[in-house]
Amino acid sequence: MPGVYSGLTAARQQNAPAIIIAKKHSAFTLMPYSCFIFPATIYHVTNKGTRTPMSMQYSAILITGASSGIGAALARHYACAGTTLFLSGRNLARLKQVENDCRAKGANVFSDVLDVTERETLHDYVIQCDGIMPLSLVIANAGISAGTGQDGESPEQVRDILATNVAGVLNTIDPAVACMTLRRRGQIAIMASQASYRGLPSAPAYCASKAAVRVYGEGLRGALAPFGVKVNVICPGFVQSRITDANDFPMPFFMKADKAAKIIDRGLTRNKGIIAFPWQMNIASTFLKLLPQSILDRAAKRIPRKAASAPRVLPE
Repeated sequence: MPGVYSGLTAARQQNAPAIIIAKKHSAFTLMPYSCFIFPATIYHVTNKGTRTPMSMQYSAILITGASSGIGAALARHYACAGTTLFLSGRNLARLKQVENDCRAKGANVFSDVLDVTERETLHDYVIQCDGIMPLSLVIANAGISAGTGQDGESPEQVRDILATNVAGVLNTIDPAVACMTLRRRGQIAIMASQASYRGLPSAPAYCASKAAVRVYGEGLRGALAPFGVKVNVICPGFVQSRITDANDFPMPFFMKADKAAKIIDRGLTRNKGIIAFPWQMNIASTFLKLLPQSILDRAAKRIPRKAASAPRVLPE
């Protein structure tokens, strides 16, 4: 499809030799001297002399919503010599910054501005990425959010949120699943939220969208296991992103995105079915899920209202 993936095409031309090397040799042969290899673990030595564990079981990773928040943090976390990253987002300037940061760490990077609601475009994009290098991990991270404000959610806002957070996830993982099941290996990570545990009056559409992908991911995990494909559902609490930047209410157990990326990587490496964090917020959210509806109804007036803004300007 000429002209659709300009970034992908340009990156292919620039990185072709490096990709061939990555295919022929193990990631270890491409490591810079600042990396020490120990059994089953690679440690990257930072400028301050500290050692940070790096997962190397993924050679090719596709991340949507990679221009900010958790997606950007995951891209930077996985960036290392011998790893190929396929990054997409809607903001070109922020996406380019993430791309440059990842290239500086030695990764092969392909970045493209895409809208995950465009099913045919996403299908062709994922297939093309998999053709360049077989995808070992796909992280369906792109999402948007907005709340009810004082006047409730508009029908347009509800549909926009569901289109991105539900259909966008399916558009991303469906072609990847097809490729991975044929190879009988691969891993799919679906970004849900602890907001999926209970429908909240402050953000009904967002809660519903995250509940849908969480439950779908839980079922898909068992369905794809016989085909050698792992499925993991990620349920973060309040993590630094453009979504949380817009919140004007207290966010308990708030976490930086880079710390969240490390927790997610650890959970994916261990193939945990549900990766929920921080643990304190997970306990609180689980308790909220168990509350009788009558109690939640009485408490509804005290729940902070999330601003009702154009959802497309608040990507995760």
